[in-house]
Amino acid sequence: MRVLVVGNGAREHTLAWKLSRASGVDELYAAPGNPGMAGVAECVGIGADATVELAEFASSLKVDLTVVGPELPLVLGIADEFARRGLLLVGPSRAGAELEGSKAFTKEFCARHGVPMARGDIVHDRREAEAAVSRLGLPIVFKADGLAAGKGVTVCRTHSELDEALVRYFEEHAFGTAGERVVVEEGLEGEEASFMVLTDGSAVVPLATARDYKRLLDDDRGPNTGGMGAISPAPLPPGMAGVILKEIIQPTLVGLAREGRAYRGVLYAGLMITASGPKLLEYNCRFGDPETQAVLPRLEDDLLPLLFAVARGELAGVRATWKHEAAACVVIAASGYPGTPRSGDAIDGIADALALPGVLVFQAGTAIHEGCLVTSGGRILSVVGLGGNLDDAVATAYVGVGKVSFAGMHFRRDIGKGVA
Repeated sequence: MRVLVVGNGAREHTLAWKLSRASGVDELYAAPGNPGMAGVAECVGIGADATVELAEFASSLKVDLTVVGPELPLVLGIADEFARRGLLLVGPSRAGAELEGSKAFTKEFCARHGVPMARGDIVHDRREAEAAVSRLGLPIVFKADGLAAGKGVTVCRTHSELDEALVRYFEEHAFGTAGERVVVEEGLEGEEASFMVLTDGSAVVPLATARDYKRLLDDDRGPNTGGMGAISPAPLPPGMAGVILKEIIQPTLVGLAREGRAYRGVLYAGLMITASGPKLLEYNCRFGDPETQAVLPRLEDDLLPLLFAVARGELAGVRATWKHEAAACVVIAASGYPGTPRSGDAIDGIADALALPGVLVFQAGTAIHEGCLVTSGGRILSVVGLGGNLDDAVATAYVGVGKVSFAGMHFRRDIGKGVA
């Protein structure tokens, strides 16, 4: 059986690693892949956003299943391109992926279908934004409408932070076309959680819960990033998973079906668990990064049958089994991230980290230069620790991090610490 993984980050490395261990996978490809993925798959030089070229490649090799990691190809309509050729792919249609492609669309969609979110407005300029802030008060959240690599959200708790955000979004236009519309919402208080499900549009298989850490610095300080770490499971209150399925996931799937938005893939709800129940912060239309790095190592089952059931619309009655252990993922980033990261620094110690029991290392922004593994991006590595409980998993992950070195490397030191 031939399987293609689209993307080149640590999430995709994790997917390729898990699929390489599944029975029935004879040939595994990655497009474009990275040096870490080359250890488990054949990397092909096709960019993740080259949807037509990817479809032609999959068709020519008679690829049995394609799994899409990043959001951009899904928003561009890769699922529609594959469907036209009769190719199986895990990922929603372009219309379904609008849940991630447009924060404004999601705001309006959730209002239409009764999915609980924070109060807020969709604005186009500074005057409208200031009126929204006056109505909602601080703390306030600004969200660029379009894709911004996980960096388009700003939480303002003080008037000085608010002034900086107003300048950044509406005068500097820091997010280009992605920021032509901005969602302004009240800041919610509570515990954040990442809740991912596999769905074929009707049936649902929940994945293990997770929590990610968006801010660059310890104690949730600094700018938002694509994610600096994750833990699994997340400490949800008893029965909360069922409430999330009933109040968030199911109304969304019903709404998608009513609007003719085909959805077969991963539906990822970023949530705030408030005193009045779960509220949606955002939707993503794919596996989370770095949540996937913490979740998939805990999956007891082969991943391949689950993904086939999604792509074929045969998920009803399927279940996933999870190991009774915890996982913690620590992201190591390059100097300058999330701004302009430095590249070309030699990376040492990955083999030493992998030699430790309970440690996994997934590559992201890496490249080979003159036979040496070097940095080539913002987030460079995801170091994962597994353990019988979260404290053990966190400790194992940081021992693994301690084996890795490159100039200017940066990581948070508080991933998973202090979690009840």
